[in-house]
Amino acid sequence: MARHLTRTLLSGITLAAMLGIATVSSHAATLHMAWSQDATGLDPHKQTAFSSLRLLELIYEPLVRVDASLQIIPAIATSWEFSKDGKELTFKLDPKAKFQDGAAVTSADVKASFERILDEKTGAAARANFLSIASIDTPDAATVVFHLSQPDAPILTAMSDVNAAIVPAGEIKAGSIGTKALGSGPFKLDKWDPNAKEVLSANKDWAGGATGVDGIEISVLPDEAAILAAMRTKQIDFALLNDPLVATLVPKESSLQLNRVPVLAYHVLQLNPSRKPMTELKVRQAISCAIDRQEVLDTASLGEGKVTGPLTIPALATDPSQLFCYKRDVEKAKKLMQEAGYADGFSATVIGATGEPPTAAAEAQVIQSQLAEIGVKLDIKMMELNVYVDAWLKGDFDMAIALNGGRADPYTMYNRYWTKAGNLQKVANYIDDTLDSQMQQGRAETDPAKRKAIFAAFEKHLTEMSPWIWLYTSYSYTAQQKNIAGFVPTPIGTLFSLSKVTIQQ
Repeated sequence: MARHLTRTLLSGITLAAMLGIATVSSHAATLHMAWSQDATGLDPHKQTAFSSLRLLELIYEPLVRVDASLQIIPAIATSWEFSKDGKELTFKLDPKAKFQDGAAVTSADVKASFERILDEKTGAAARANFLSIASIDTPDAATVVFHLSQPDAPILTAMSDVNAAIVPAGEIKAGSIGTKALGSGPFKLDKWDPNAKEVLSANKDWAGGATGVDGIEISVLPDEAAILAAMRTKQIDFALLNDPLVATLVPKESSLQLNRVPVLAYHVLQLNPSRKPMTELKVRQAISCAIDRQEVLDTASLGEGKVTGPLTIPALATDPSQLFCYKRDVEKAKKLMQEAGYADGFSATVIGATGEPPTAAAEAQVIQSQLAEIGVKLDIKMMELNVYVDAWLKGDFDMAIALNGGRADPYTMYNRYWTKAGNLQKVANYIDDTLDSQMQQGRAETDPAKRKAIFAAFEKHLTEMSPWIWLYTSYSYTAQQKNIAGFVPTPIGTLFSLSKVTIQQ
């Protein structure tokens, strides 16, 4: 199995002041970029916000990556091989790989990184992906051998995530991970002014070769309409857009190009089954039956996307019409509420983050209106992103509007929530023997047809239990000036290909 591989337009003068740059076209060596949500921290193992991951994937590197076709390709590792019994995974590291301080990336750094991820005290976001690792050997500086307690088909995909980035063993020992950013990726973080600006410079020692630009200056502009205005006046070369209302305006600008690809991330209404009355299966099912997912998509996201079940990977996804109550049925919902003892409804609060996604408030409002028809009185509480993330990680909500990341493998995508050992179980607040068993079967099975059947059963059971109400998948949007070349959008939303972007004269 070895493989190589708020929409008020600002004036140009105001924008220039906010961006901290002149109102002339940018210098060719620096890519001027903008986005509307800033990173919430610098620890690649602990961050869950999309905005953090998009920044950190330019600075840190995992052992392997996933390309635009969802295939595993080399990163720090140049090759990898499973043993015949699937219980040993050996990596050969790129001898040219260096951290941004010039130190070589060695097997000791890989071992220390995964031991840190596996340490419960770390609070690593992807810990549950790596619980099959029994021990790690480092026979030489360029070789790492993972001994697994069981065959683990999805572990390679899990290792492609920035949440599995390799960090320096010395920095772990010093306790400095998260206080600064020292990776082996294409760019160094020279300056971070939270919620204002990041300044990145090219890592001249990057094993991936020369970057296409000398640096990237990222401005944080919370108003995406302001980002579009800055692009019109060529103050910004490249932008990450989250708001479909703004993204759909880009093609109307003759000087700009919109990159739009379907992504695996999903919009979801998370219920908290540990809080009454969501403890009752029939209440959760009633909520599922009362929601018109297509109306949520059409209203909040201009129809930019498609209704989805839990599995968003095209090769594995079930037709949503085959899943429990995906056709709205208010009468059935009312009957379920009555059977559960809540014929008169109940009151609850739904939380959402301002700006991530920008559709969150609109999604909450549509759902509020739909659930009112079955007597559920929903209070909407919008929070700043960092406050929301803290509440979300603690499971401190009745319901939550969320945009959760997709992965190229369903086990990697969901084990943190839907296994008994999942490190985000207190976010999900629901597990049963069936889900846990299906996840474990899917993890160990290597036959693609058998895996598809296992995860189809998993998806059917999960939607019937209705701990969450999956809504829709949408698109990744980036906009660029037409003289920007080399950016490749992917289904996982990564901006990593900025490492090879060039500015044409």
